[in-house]
Amino acid sequence: MNKSYKSNVATRVSLQVAIRAIGNSKGVVIPKIILEQSGIQDLVEMSVDGEKIILSKPKNTVRENWSQDAQSLAKSGEDKLVLGNFSNDEDGDWVW
Repeated sequence: MNKSYKSNVATRVSLQVAIRAIGNSKGVVIPKIILEQSGIQDLVEMSVDGEKIILSKPKNTVRENWSQDAQSLAKSGEDKLVLGNFSNDEDGDWVW
């Protein structure tokens, strides 16, 4: 990326881009300059606000921080089984 080019770009850029057919769907090509300004790389969250389609960086990924959260629960003693230990009669030959 040419840093001098990026520093000369206005903070808000509006471009018109064509909506293209992609199989049974439609899509747009996001210009490189827009991606650079947004910091978006491989994945986006998409939402609709009135007549606007909003693409934004994902807030967090699925199961992000689960390991740390589980460790915190264990340390605080909050990791007890909610439903208790149970099994089905036909599960007797299973080895866990």
